[in-house]
Amino acid sequence: MIGAEIGRVAALWRYPVKSMAAEQLEEVEASWHGLAGDRRWAFVRDGLVRSGFPFLTIRERPDMGQYRPSFLDPARPDRSATVVRTPAGEDLDIVDSALATELGDGTRVIKLDRGIFDVMPLSLITTQTIASLGALTGAELDVQRFRPNLLVEATGDATWPEDAWVGTVLRIGGMRMRVDQRDKRCAVVNVDPASTERDPAILRVIARERQACAGVYGSAVAPGRVAVGDPVLLEDRAVRREWRPG
Repeated sequence: MIGAEIGRVAALWRYPVKSMAAEQLEEVEASWHGLAGDRRWAFVRDGLVRSGFPFLTIRERPDMGQYRPSFLDPARPDRSATVVRTPAGEDLDIVDSALATELGDGTRVIKLDRGIFDVMPLSLITTQTIASLGALTGAELDVQRFRPNLLVEATGDATWPEDAWVGTVLRIGGMRMRVDQRDKRCAVVNVDPASTERDPAILRVIARERQACAGVYGSAVAPGRVAVGDPVLLEDRAVRREWRPG
């Protein structure tokens, strides 16, 4: 059964290339493998391919977020060519060797149609959590530090509302999303997406006050379309199915 409305979708983003800039959306189709077109490409570093984390990210290159990928056919991102605008304003095909060379010797691009996710295919954070972290750090934090797919403005006065949603299923537009776990943060949150400057105090505060967690991870249990402004409804039961890639 569906419970009460607990919020509204305030913004949506997908990240065509892992660690590069977000593409903001008004609506998007969500499948078993996350939002259509999300994190389908990534750059890996030779010599680390067999490691647990071979990817080139904002941690190694803070300016990765200044590279802006887009799809030539946004309506069909999983079948579209992908182009990246560099910080210098040059448009390069994602598979152009010049792009890999610019990012660093020994770097090459890979594609995975099921998405290249650290933990789960969907990430969500609330406006309340962003505001609360800003109060704790004494800074106005750009939501893109946290690279979510969904930004939700929750109802009520809870400071960290999404924590209470872990283990439940949310109906968001036409999608049903199980909230699997809190999102444990890494040094990426230290990088200001606009200036690329690092501030280690950001992660230190989150670690001290929040066990390094901010926002939640989840997975779709029923695919569907999601749009900005959609209500977020809380179901009164969770679906007991573990997400498996592929």
